[in-house]
Amino acid sequence: MSNDADLNIDSLITRLLEVRGCRPGKPVTMTEAEIRALCHKSREIFLSQPILLELEAPLKICGDIHGQYNDLLRLFEYGGFPPEANYLFLGDYVDRGKQSLETICLLLAYKVKYPENFFLLRGNHECASINRIYGFYDECKRRFSIKLWKTFTDCFNCLPIAALIDEKIFCCHGGLSPDLQNMEQIRRVMRPTDILKPSEKKAKYQYQGMNSGRPAVGGGRPGTTAGKK
Repeated sequence: MSNDADLNIDSLITRLLEVRGCRPGKPVTMTEAEIRALCHKSREIFLSQPILLELEAPLKICGDIHGQYNDLLRLFEYGGFPPEANYLFLGDYVDRGKQSLETICLLLAYKVKYPENFFLLRGNHECASINRIYGFYDECKRRFSIKLWKTFTDCFNCLPIAALIDEKIFCCHGGLSPDLQNMEQIRRVMRPTDILKPSEKKAKYQYQGMNSGRPAVGGGRPGTTAGKK
């Protein structure tokens, strides 16, 4: 088991940012123990905060990153590195890109460092049945171990799934389910929870709670938000 002694959050953030200006794709030196500790600490914070976040402006809202670490760094260079600005990310941090580990580790590190100013929602790729196929599993296995991928899965299963900004702006990763009637349905979803799927074909398009009485919390295409097609 990893513990807080394995995690020096400032050292980790420093190493993750040192590659700015280096060739794209340069890996960041990290240990499996500190990544596991980062996941455990992040999981604790996610569970201490609501599944439906209630946030206040100003904050910057960001879409899919998909393992494009250099794009994430450029995003912070443009918008300001935390804590210069508050952020809400809408999910899909891993898969497809070549540096999912650096991407998710920097995001989780900022969550641990600034838990009340930096927020992460769950996307459909923060799900074992999806990122097992689209690259994150293979990256974890190649660079560290399958056990680390399972640790990330435990962390992802505790992410919040929606946010309400100034009681007016509703944010989630993949759109709204026709079964969703009110915000209280979201608040009743219990974590940790996997994302269940009615079929493999529709897996990447739908969120559902673990129990049949709980609402599906998304139903749009990946990368869309409420009101956007």
